[in-house]
Amino acid sequence: MADSLIESARAWLSDDPDADMRAELDALMDAAAEGDPAARDEIADCFSGTLEFGTAGLRGRVGPGPNRMNQVVVARAAAGLAAYLRENGGGTVVIGHDARHGSALFARVTAEILSGAGLDVLLLPPHLPTPLLAFAILHLRCAAGVMVTASHNPRRDNGYKVYLADGIQIVPPADAEISAHIARATVAGPVDELPRGTTWTTLGDEVQQAYVARAASLVEAPSPQALKVAYTPVHGVGGATFLRCMDAAGFAAPHVVTSQFEPDPDFGGMPFPNPEEPGVMDAVIELARAQGCDLALANDPDADRFAVGIPDAGNWRMLSGDEVGWLLGWWISAGHRRRQGRHVLAQSIVSGSMLEAIADDAGVPYAQTLTGFKWIARVPDLAFGYEEALGYCVDPAAVRDKDGITAALLFTEMAEHLARRGATLPQILDDLALRHGVYATGQVSIRHSDVSRIAQVMSHLRAHPPAQLGGLAVERVEDLEEPTGDLPPTDGLRYSLAGNSRVIVRPSGTEAKVKSYLQARVPVESGDLAGARARAQGCLDALTQDLRALLT
Repeated sequence: MADSLIESARAWLSDDPDADMRAELDALMDAAAEGDPAARDEIADCFSGTLEFGTAGLRGRVGPGPNRMNQVVVARAAAGLAAYLRENGGGTVVIGHDARHGSALFARVTAEILSGAGLDVLLLPPHLPTPLLAFAILHLRCAAGVMVTASHNPRRDNGYKVYLADGIQIVPPADAEISAHIARATVAGPVDELPRGTTWTTLGDEVQQAYVARAASLVEAPSPQALKVAYTPVHGVGGATFLRCMDAAGFAAPHVVTSQFEPDPDFGGMPFPNPEEPGVMDAVIELARAQGCDLALANDPDADRFAVGIPDAGNWRMLSGDEVGWLLGWWISAGHRRRQGRHVLAQSIVSGSMLEAIADDAGVPYAQTLTGFKWIARVPDLAFGYEEALGYCVDPAAVRDKDGITAALLFTEMAEHLARRGATLPQILDDLALRHGVYATGQVSIRHSDVSRIAQVMSHLRAHPPAQLGGLAVERVEDLEEPTGDLPPTDGLRYSLAGNSRVIVRPSGTEAKVKSYLQARVPVESGDLAGARARAQGCLDALTQDLRALLT
């Protein structure tokens, strides 16, 4: 192991105030000294890089070193944020945190550093959802907000989301300016020399009460024959808030997966506590089947995302993120009381583009943005925004971020109203396909243990663009680092294929993955919906096979 890494590790031991992190690093160094190659690799990964602060804030594994989430990294991030805020007028900062390992500690460290910098600090009660933090920024008229969470990442991870006064996650140039302040705080001296304070205010239940009241106001009280719902927060922090919202809105209490209801930083042993992952929805769907429910709902661990399973032709299936987005977009654009004077339907570029046809059919404006609600929430006059990764913004006047709780509430209302009319969700999806064509969407994600491989894959694709994908000719290749139109530059490639199909490839912003987003569009001819769906699925299967080969 290089002497520079050993020196860096020893310097860290003298700087890190966390006894657990020091003990973990001591054990790694002892094992490395005895010739353990895994320990050497781990130290190299901890110290040969830096956890970069960007538009997603910070996110990474909890552990020692500058390339991990720990007290030192968090304190310097808080110092950089404090310097940026003081440079831009100061103000009040509200802080929230989930139930992950280290979350409460990182929230307290952030409060100490911001308080020590002379800022007013409000600390939310423990274990609240991310959408509630986004709500609190606008509700309390704060200058910024910090949410300590890694959302649906693996249990070893944690993260640090930063929002400014507009209630939206940061974008350039604010991210670069905060990062520059963090760099200055890093070289200024040991972390224990950063000024710390103790004068923050710990809030009570008032913000959650206001959020629940706002959420309940979005929906109409159900009929006496309200639907039966099964629900799981997937071991995260959304459960209590969701139940309060359902009760305040007048819905019957859902059946809950009790084994997954209480917050658990280990997520019951799930490697990836994400409702998109195979098996994560199994328990709630089984509960729904056993209880004769009409819907199976899930939030991800910080409750900013929402997933749903439905009965369909005698079986249960999960709706895709796109299908949920299309249904909510149809419900809102049809004027069901939710637009509050707002008009635009918006989506990320990687999401299935049927929403554009739905908006056009309803006579309302449509917009497309880069991936992430830091972009979607900035669309002027936004009424509804979504991205295929289970993210939905149904109340942008109050929560300018994805919100899995209000989205689940609105979806439940929609399903209940349809049932009252004798209609079903599959029937609405059929009607949309007959009207606009079949949009078959999917995703291929390749996880890399060596993060440098991601850049190599993207570089190879730029140098060697494919001539066809899934048997369809590639008619146009767009490098999104050099975009045309209104989109800011981003690392990604868009392939327009024959027949209005398309593929987008990009690195994940939160995980060590290369992700591709596939869409096959097939018109419905002579009312033959089954045939159109079969053709679209065949095209999607061929695209999936080619993309797996291409990305590996």
